[in-house]
Amino acid sequence: MSLSTTTRAAVGGRLRAARGLLTGFAAVSAAHLGAILTHTPALQHATKPALMPLLAAHSLASTERAPKLLAPALLLSAGGDILLQAGGDTAFLAGMGSFAAAHVCYVTMFVRRGALDDRRRTAVVAAAYAAAWAVMISQLWPGLGDLKIPVAVYSLLLTSTAVTSARLGLRTGLGGALFLLSDTLIATQLADWRELPGHQFWVMATYIVAQYLLASGTLRAHREDLPGATGGGGGADGPDGTGPRAEPGREPRSATA
Repeated sequence: MSLSTTTRAAVGGRLRAARGLLTGFAAVSAAHLGAILTHTPALQHATKPALMPLLAAHSLASTERAPKLLAPALLLSAGGDILLQAGGDTAFLAGMGSFAAAHVCYVTMFVRRGALDDRRRTAVVAAAYAAAWAVMISQLWPGLGDLKIPVAVYSLLLTSTAVTSARLGLRTGLGGALFLLSDTLIATQLADWRELPGHQFWVMATYIVAQYLLASGTLRAHREDLPGATGGGGGADGPDGTGPRAEPGREPRSATA
């Protein structure tokens, strides 16, 4: 068997694994959201910790050289999911810390990929999100009690993810915005606001979609930056950002960020 045949077989196996993991992520996501709607706590608790590890595994299998900080961001999010599910003030603060570390990974990854290169555009996006952040914090502040400072600091990191994610395109930008929306819904609970109908469903639905969009959008941008990505070995040409759609002649930027 020739080296090229062996390589193609290895790539094919990796991409089949990536598709299988994405299918698993979709199935577990559906099961988790269904458990919320049917008020099945045992299934909720069983499925939530598996969500982000499946997405992280899919991301690693989707390309030979996945962005170094993507899997840590997703796994730190998984840690936050587990800690928040445990309940109690200490676990909540630890979970918030785990998510904060995930956002540091996201922001660092996006900045390395040039999120701040277009300063004028970044300033416009940052100003819009800063205004939204100020309104949100001012409205929530009276009801946050001892969580005022942790929530303010965490929400700044979250807003930074939303701002920097917009640089990679519509997919990641929408992911950052939905992540902000999801955590804003959680913050309204902390401030004892009246909950929306199906509140927990919308918290988790926006969170799951946000993480998928951030991961798949990052993989798509990463793949387009890889040298020679127009060839047949880059990945499956699919919506999860694993296919060879690089722009000919485009200079790669920090492909391992």
